[in-house]
Amino acid sequence: MPVPTAQPYILAKPFQCGLSLSFALAPLCEPDKALKRLARDFDASWGTLAIGEPLTRKVGRSLPGLRTFPAMSAPGAGVPSTQQSLWMMLTAPSPGAVFDILQRVNLLVMPHFMQVDSMPTFIYDTGRDLTGFEDGTENPKGRKAAAAAVVADGPLAGSSFVAVQRWVHDLAHFGRMTPARRDAVIGRRQGTNEEIPHAPRSSHVKRSTQEDFDPPAFMVRRSMPFVFGSQMGLEFISYVATLDTFEVMMRRMAGLDEDGISDALFTFSRPVTGGYYWCPPVRGGRPDLSLLGV
Repeated sequence: MPVPTAQPYILAKPFQCGLSLSFALAPLCEPDKALKRLARDFDASWGTLAIGEPLTRKVGRSLPGLRTFPAMSAPGAGVPSTQQSLWMMLTAPSPGAVFDILQRVNLLVMPHFMQVDSMPTFIYDTGRDLTGFEDGTENPKGRKAAAAAVVADGPLAGSSFVAVQRWVHDLAHFGRMTPARRDAVIGRRQGTNEEIPHAPRSSHVKRSTQEDFDPPAFMVRRSMPFVFGSQMGLEFISYVATLDTFEVMMRRMAGLDEDGISDALFTFSRPVTGGYYWCPPVRGGRPDLSLLGV
């Protein structure tokens, strides 16, 4: 039997196009049937498959470390929980290819799951946020990335956890800031991506520097921008070996810990979704759902 490994797009970058999907359990559903189809036919090359706590509770299972995303409050903005049962990030080189994958996914999950959220995403300018700043600058590499994002041993070996949030930007407001002010909000120079040595304590860099936490809060970010109607921003996706890593950072960003200073991101952006999910390992290119009794 193949040794379980992490799903490929946790440690490898996604393709140019993506589709972030959330599913709820349908009324009178029989999720075991859909899970069996996913375990048999979901191709790991399609993207990332992840399981939420409502689904594990429905099938009578408990996964150590998995919990529901906690709602929080930041000054002037909520940090909502929109926890669902199933999340996927499909990825392919073109929107048409993503569409084809979606049709295959729907055959596997319907009618036991119903899609409650869908957001097309894309890679912008070789990996920048729509603000023009580089995204994921501090991602660890190689073995450090695996250590940060993948459970090393025990019953969850090869698994990951993921935190997913959609941040909606007010780019018009951000654009009215002076270049110096925009740099101060992020804590880096937009043109060079260099960290500003004496950036304000509210800058995003100061709020989220991974080495500043005890223990260090390293994570692997695979976020992708989106534009949908009048909304635009970032589908924040962070893979971690333990959800504590993300949660301690989010609490600091919201100003809930330590010095009480909130992240300057909240001056032009706000999160509108929030979910925690378990990313099962793969065997032979298929998700290993044996911990769910499949």
